[in-house]
Amino acid sequence: MFELKNKAALVTGARRGMGKSHCLALARQGAKVAVTDIDLKECEEVVKEIKNQGGEAAAFEMDVSNAKEVEQVFDEVIKKFGRLDILVNNAGI
Repeated sequence: MFELKNKAALVTGARRGMGKSHCLALARQGAKVAVTDIDLKECEEVVKEIKNQGGEAAAFEMDVSNAKEVEQVFDEVIKKFGRLDILVNNAGI
């Protein structure tokens, strides 16, 4: 397929369904994944699954309807991974 090694991705609405699938697929291709959603605990479960498969990920609580929160999480992701290359806008509002 393709390789995303050294790329950083942020997925919104990532705790289940298509968002979770996007996270797992990106991680399998080598991307560092920021798993974001309104439920931090469920995001942490997705991160655990990614790490158990040898990937790198971090969980962030984020409500995409809150601009200030989105900006803060973007800053945290860049601080954690050093960059942000891919954005998957999956959250439904």
